[in-house]
Amino acid sequence: MAGRPIDARGWVFEVLDMDATEETWLPISGVNTFTHNPGENEETVDTTVFDSDGMYEQDVMQRGASLGLEGLYYVDKATGERDPGQAYVDTVWANALGVDSRGMIRWRHKSQTQWVVWEATVTPGEQGGGNNDKTSWSASFTRCGAPSTLAVTP
Repeated sequence: MAGRPIDARGWVFEVLDMDATEETWLPISGVNTFTHNPGENEETVDTTVFDSDGMYEQDVMQRGASLGLEGLYYVDKATGERDPGQAYVDTVWANALGVDSRGMIRWRHKSQTQWVVWEATVTPGEQGGGNNDKTSWSASFTRCGAPSTLAVTP
């Protein structure tokens, strides 16, 4: 049987609250598009020599990746509180510098049994909107080091 494509809306994204006393992953709500670029920040070196007989050769010297999230700025209708994941990215993580600028993000599709986990830095994106728009929200995450996985637990 041939495989079937998965729905983009089934992806889940969470950030680790580094200030919490126990492990607390905060879901990022309001996402309506994402872009995973597994080749971001890749560096190569040309290894072409005379013995290559005119054919280009290279070695990868550095791997990198990025994840971009875009969507809508979310608040709780009843309390007016910001979405916990968006708020953490905007008010805690995005203001950190140096060694403190690294945090943790994980994501998976609802059909998967493992999270992809990254230590990463974050760059907050633009927010805005027009007269008949909802306010936008976005952030870009750049992986630091190798990715890991974590089993999904109930």
